[in-house]
Amino acid sequence: MSYSRTSEPVKFVRDCDVVMVPQGEAVTLPAGSTGYITQALGGSYTVFVEGNLFRIAGHDGDAIGKAPIPKPELPEGASDDDVELLAWNQLRTCFDPEIPVNIVDLGLVYDCHVEHREEGTRRIMVRMTLTAPGCGMGEVLVQDVRSKLELIPTVVEADVDLSFDPPWTQAMMTEAARLQVGMF
Repeated sequence: MSYSRTSEPVKFVRDCDVVMVPQGEAVTLPAGSTGYITQALGGSYTVFVEGNLFRIAGHDGDAIGKAPIPKPELPEGASDDDVELLAWNQLRTCFDPEIPVNIVDLGLVYDCHVEHREEGTRRIMVRMTLTAPGCGMGEVLVQDVRSKLELIPTVVEADVDLSFDPPWTQAMMTEAARLQVGMF
């Protein structure tokens, strides 16, 4: 897992679909736009351009000169337990673009379960929440979770159930996460 809080300058080498933070609005930044990376987390990037923050998905990293993140791998004959372990690892690559802590350590994931299906395929079901019900980045985060889980070999479907019961509190964060964001 990569983490960096930087101010690395960037220039977009091609048009790039991005998401405004925290509104969650999809926009396109044109080639030639300049700014700087404020966070590089789990393969995605938060960039500051013309007074606004934008999230760039990892697969679009080439627009700012970054290499794509390699896909997860499973050993031959992997068990459902192996897939579940890899699923939790993939969830740890998902970040809220405003908080430099992965969603597992942030306490947003309530459950992750692997269901074995016919012909060796699998379905993963995740129950999670957001730090606030009105978070504009909610759907973006849910889609990030779904797409990263569906990268796992043999996984043909990832269902993400967004729940606000129980509501998230800072007490759900791991001790390491609270230390990281200075909440002690």
